[in-house]
Amino acid sequence: MFNRNHLTVTVLCAWMALACQPVGAHPLSAKKGNARQASFDIVTADITVDATKNQLVFAMSVAGTAGAVKPKKTGKFEGSNVFSYVWPTKLDPAEVGFEPGAGILALAVTIHPDFDDTPLFNTKGGDWHSHWVVLTPDDACGKDALKVKDIPPGTKPKLPKTWPGVPLLIDSPGYAPRFAARTVTVRVPFDDVSNFKGVAFDGVTAGLRVGASPHQPLLCVANVFDVASGDLSMPGKAE
Repeated sequence: MFNRNHLTVTVLCAWMALACQPVGAHPLSAKKGNARQASFDIVTADITVDATKNQLVFAMSVAGTAGAVKPKKTGKFEGSNVFSYVWPTKLDPAEVGFEPGAGILALAVTIHPDFDDTPLFNTKGGDWHSHWVVLTPDDACGKDALKVKDIPPGTKPKLPKTWPGVPLLIDSPGYAPRFAARTVTVRVPFDDVSNFKGVAFDGVTAGLRVGASPHQPLLCVANVFDVASGDLSMPGKAE
C-alpha cells in the first residue's frame, strides 16, 4: 500500500551519488517500505535544472541498490517484461519532438532482455538505457492503468528524430543512465532549460509488459512498484 499523505520536502544528498544536489535543491521525498524490492523502493526523486550546461538532471534514490534487479528473459517478445525507473512530468511532449498535448511525457530508465529498442545506439535491451515515453490511461491495461501510447495503423504522428521505429510514442535518445549505489541519474540536454524551472514531476518505479497479442495495447504499465507522491499527483517542482 502506498502512503498517500506522506509528502515531505527535504534537502539532502543521495548516499554515494555521483554528485550532490546543488545547494537549495528540494528532492521529492518518499517513505521507505512501499515496495517489496528495495531496489525499487523510492526514497527521493528529483529533477534539477542545470542552466550552465542546458541540461535537466533526473535523479532517483532507492532504499536498496539501484539497478540491481532485472527481469528474467522469457525468450520471446510477446508477454515479456520491462523494469523501469520513471519520472512523469508536466512537460509538453512537444518539448522532445512529439505532438503537443499527446499525453504525459515521462523520462524512463528501462531494461528488457527480450528485445532491443535502441537501434541508433550501441545499447541492448538487456542493459539499462533511457527513453522518453508518452503515457496515457487505458482500461485495457487494467482499471486506471497507464500505457505507452500506441500509434494506430495508418496514422503518422509527429515523432522525434531518434524514434526507434516501433508503433509507440517512444524515443530512444541515447542518454546514458549512471548508477551509483542507491541512485540512478540521467543528464538530458536541451537547447534552453531556462523555462523548465518549476515544472511538476513525480517518481515511479514500475514493471511494464508487452502485449500478448496484436489486439492488446503494446506496452502496459502492469505493476507499479512505488510512487514517490503516493498518488501520482506530481508535487515535485524542478529547480
